Amino acid sequence: MTTILKTTSKGQITIPAKWRKKYDTNQFIVDMKNDKLEIRPLIIEDRNTKKEYTVFDAIRDNKGKGLKAEDLIKALEKIS
Repeated sequence: MTTILKTTSKGQITIPAKWRKKYDTNQFIVDMKNDKLEIRPLIIEDRNTKKEYTVFDAIRDNKGKGLKAEDLIKALEKIS
């Protein structure tokens, strides 16, 4: 299915509700391939089934800066 989307003044687009409802996520991956954008849903497995999750996200948790190894070890020890 093809549809025309307009951008807002901030350059944002809205994914149509009927497309969003098709997937159990509110996160999407956007890839630029040559002159095209590819948008696909980001499906994250249930934490209870995979036992893996993000402990540290530099952009979210540290304003885009890295993390010292000793600080990562401390964070990992807290969840062990």
